[in-house]
Amino acid sequence: MSERRGKTTAGPRHRRRRTALTVGIPLALTAAVTTTYGTGLGVFGEGAGQTASAATTATAAAKATTAATAAAPAWAADTADGFASVNSLGQNGTYGGRGGQTVTVKTLADLEKYATAEEPYVIVVAAAITMNPVGKEIKVKSDKTIVGQGTSGQIVGGGFFLGTGVHNVIIRNLTIRDSYQGIWNDKDHDFDAVQMDGAHHVWIDHNDLRHMADGLIDVRKDSTDVTVSWNKFSDNNKTFGIGWTENLVTDITIHHNWFRETEQRNPSTDNAAHAHLYNNYLQDDPGTTIKSSYGNYSRGSTKMVLENSYFQGMNNPVTKDATATIVQRGNTFSGTSGRNESGGTAFDPKSFYGYTLDKAADVPALLTAGTGPRTTIGTAIGTAGAATTKTTTKAATGAAATALTVAKDGSGQYATVQAAVDAVPANNPSRVVISVKPGTYRETVKVPANKPHVTVQGAGASRKDTVIVFNNAAGTAKPGGGTYGTSGSATVAVEADDFQARNLTINNDFDEARNQGLSGHQAVALRTAADQVLLDGIIVDGDQDTLLLDTAAKDRLGRVYVTNSYVSGNVDFVFGRATAVIDQSVITLKKRWDGTSAGYITAPSTTADRKGILINRSVVNGDVSAGSFFLGRNWHAGGDATLRPQTTVRNSTLSAAVKSTPWSDMGGFSWKNDRFAEYKNTGPGSGAASSDRPQLTDSQATGQEVADWLGTWNPTA
Repeated sequence: MSERRGKTTAGPRHRRRRTALTVGIPLALTAAVTTTYGTGLGVFGEGAGQTASAATTATAAAKATTAATAAAPAWAADTADGFASVNSLGQNGTYGGRGGQTVTVKTLADLEKYATAEEPYVIVVAAAITMNPVGKEIKVKSDKTIVGQGTSGQIVGGGFFLGTGVHNVIIRNLTIRDSYQGIWNDKDHDFDAVQMDGAHHVWIDHNDLRHMADGLIDVRKDSTDVTVSWNKFSDNNKTFGIGWTENLVTDITIHHNWFRETEQRNPSTDNAAHAHLYNNYLQDDPGTTIKSSYGNYSRGSTKMVLENSYFQGMNNPVTKDATATIVQRGNTFSGTSGRNESGGTAFDPKSFYGYTLDKAADVPALLTAGTGPRTTIGTAIGTAGAATTKTTTKAATGAAATALTVAKDGSGQYATVQAAVDAVPANNPSRVVISVKPGTYRETVKVPANKPHVTVQGAGASRKDTVIVFNNAAGTAKPGGGTYGTSGSATVAVEADDFQARNLTINNDFDEARNQGLSGHQAVALRTAADQVLLDGIIVDGDQDTLLLDTAAKDRLGRVYVTNSYVSGNVDFVFGRATAVIDQSVITLKKRWDGTSAGYITAPSTTADRKGILINRSVVNGDVSAGSFFLGRNWHAGGDATLRPQTTVRNSTLSAAVKSTPWSDMGGFSWKNDRFAEYKNTGPGSGAASSDRPQLTDSQATGQEVADWLGTWNPTA
């Protein structure tokens, strides 16, 4: 792409405050979009049904209940991490209904039929199912995966019960809500979202649990080998109880969960042999309806390890009985009060399973963007969990995928990523998965237009483990003469349709400070110039012009879906003419090379007949000065007055770094003549509607959702 624009230098229990409860999902995740939970994402879970995007929700909802006879979708091969992954009690890990039939249900009768069956099933919940009577808990049998299809998978007015001996159960991507009977400290209605009495090997992952009469999760009566991860708990009293037994049996992992406006049991852990809590976010905002009594509580003879969690505004954030132990490491406490206790010796979680910690400071942004049901599934925001190499993924043609391996140490088929790309046959008809083992690969990679259906996927436990990096800039001299230019500076360049990148980092580490004499500091980490590009669970890191989302030609459609990912930079670092969605991701603002704070997030160059850039349900943050960054500016590439650049930022959390007048002119063109708007953003950087800050009406917003951007394309594994 040609050069454009000038460089910018730019103790006692507390009483609840009110009796009325507000039902809903907090903060940036309040808006329920009609996208569908789909593609495989490692620890985020994997999509439901046929792993579709927003574009097919209505179609999927119209289908009748089906019992699939084909192999289960790729995400059904996911297995749990934490204690649910251990080999014990005759069960080696937790994989749910993998290997059983896949069924899609929309009625209570069908859900109960398959959940209580003796055979293994993968049960896709594709509608809001109301329990009858209120408080009903379906008695789930062993070897089941129950997973929601997008935000449509909901259990209303009841939940699930796992009895003695029930094992190997996965509950994922569901909203379970609203059995509340109007009594806050309800003693008469034991209506839980998930209750287990004597169960083992259970994984509860990426659910939205709220507003129940009793517990959101109760792990009772010697239940063990349980992992609870990436869930959102809100609007509840007795939130998460563990124990109710004299026996020291329960082993439980609780990681990357967001507790917001929950009064007590966050969790309360009684007589657990091993309780490992890490990277959780406990939040009690002032002036809201619910006041926390306490946060993490170690009771009885519990041995608890509590690591890198973030406590905001909580009363009594960490408490313990005299007989219990808590080992604290790396936690952050902001605006908390009351008891914060530790003491005794516990255990080493890594003697049971491997895991990787996120920094406590990153936890609020990670979890506000990453918890709860997913529209697409992939490697978690953060570093926890292992991403599984998919050797049986399906391409658009339905053929089985081919797997190639890359490893720096010689243990793979190829030593570089580019060598593996080169090995893909021209015009390959089905998916090729290039699995890249952990390591830093200093190279440039190009996927040419004649090699579609390629997935480049990191094989490490974290997206940080596999890094593709180079340091070309626009002004860098090419070996054969001339300079690379902006588009040519990309570390990874994708020109092939139906490309996917997962569970890795793509970086351009060009050093501006050391290259001030160089003309052209634009330095692209990732360039896409293709249609149907899925970037799932990745990090894209740079400074100026980090992520170039382009099309193969001005008259060609180029759709890109970025989800569960991080994008960082400072000047125009998401730019181009593609029809692009950044969904449920973290956008991190960085200071300039000289330490100043100034910049622009987006620079769309959209043609008049296309959609531009949509930032949806994401978090904008970064260690930069307040009021120093624009959300975007209008790039009329080459001075083309026929373009109509577009950026919409909706249902996202904006830090104070965002300017109160968040849009800017560029190249002599007024942004007000193009398409820039917001809708229902929150956070200190959000603002009311004005002539300098357009806001969509509710009616307008219905035409600017993910489905409107992706059209007939379903991003799939």
